[in-house]
Amino acid sequence: MALIIGIFIPLLGTMLGAAFVFLMKDGMSVRLQKTLLGFASGVMVAASVWSLLIPAIEMEADAGKGAVWPAAVGFLLGMGFLLLIDELTPHLHIGTEKPEGPRSHLSRTAMLALAVTIHNLPEGMAVGVVFAGAGEGAAHLTLASALAVSVGIAIQNVPEGAIISMPMRAAGNSKWKSFLIGSLSGVVEPLGSIAVILLASMMTPALPYLLAFAAGAMFYVVVEELIPEASEGEHSNLSTIGFALGFVLMMVLDVVMG
Repeated sequence: MALIIGIFIPLLGTMLGAAFVFLMKDGMSVRLQKTLLGFASGVMVAASVWSLLIPAIEMEADAGKGAVWPAAVGFLLGMGFLLLIDELTPHLHIGTEKPEGPRSHLSRTAMLALAVTIHNLPEGMAVGVVFAGAGEGAAHLTLASALAVSVGIAIQNVPEGAIISMPMRAAGNSKWKSFLIGSLSGVVEPLGSIAVILLASMMTPALPYLLAFAAGAMFYVVVEELIPEASEGEHSNLSTIGFALGFVLMMVLDVVMG
C-alpha cells in the first residue's frame, strides 16, 4: 500500500499545482515563477545527492575506493540518456518561441507537453528506484527514505504544475484545458516509477547504477532547463533564494525521514 501511495504522491502534487489556474485570475508573476523554478532546482539537486548518489556509493562500500565507479558511470549514462531524448524529441519550452529537437508538425500545445514529459521522467525514475532499493532491502535505503523522496518531489511538483498550467491559460486555453494539460504532464512520473521498479527487481546488482542514472537524469534537467530559465532576465536573486529553500527542505526530509 505504501508503495502505491508513494508512486502516486508526485502526480497529486502536479495536479494540485495545476489547479492554481482556478484560483489565480492573472498570469503568474515573473518574481513568483523565478522563485518556483529555483525551488524546484534545489529539491531535485538535494534529492539527487542525498537520496540517490550517496546511497549508490554506500551500497558498494565493500569495493573500497572503487565504490565510486558505479555511481560515476550511472550518473553519466543518465545525463547522456536525457541528452539523447532532448535531441530526438520535438519540444517547446515555456516562454520560448523556437522549438527544440527535430522539425515536426506538432502543435505548440503538444510540444509544450513533450517538454514537460522530458522534465518529469527523471523524477518518476528517482521515485521508482528508491522504492525498488527499499523493497530489495538495500543498505541505506528504507521505506521512510523512499517516501521522503516521493514527498519532496511532490512538493516540488506543486509549483511545477502551476508553472505549466498558468502560461497555458494565459495563451488563451480554457481553465479546464490548462488544468488537464498541467495534470497530464505528471502522468509520466508514476509510469516511469513502475518501469524502473520492474527493471530493478530483475537486475538487483544494477541498483547502484540505476540510482546514479536517475540522479544524472535529474541533474540534466536542472542544468539544461531549470537554472537557465530561472537565471535569465531580472529577479534571478529570487531563484537563488528559492533554490536554497528547496535544497534545505529536501535535505531535511531525507535525513529526518530516512
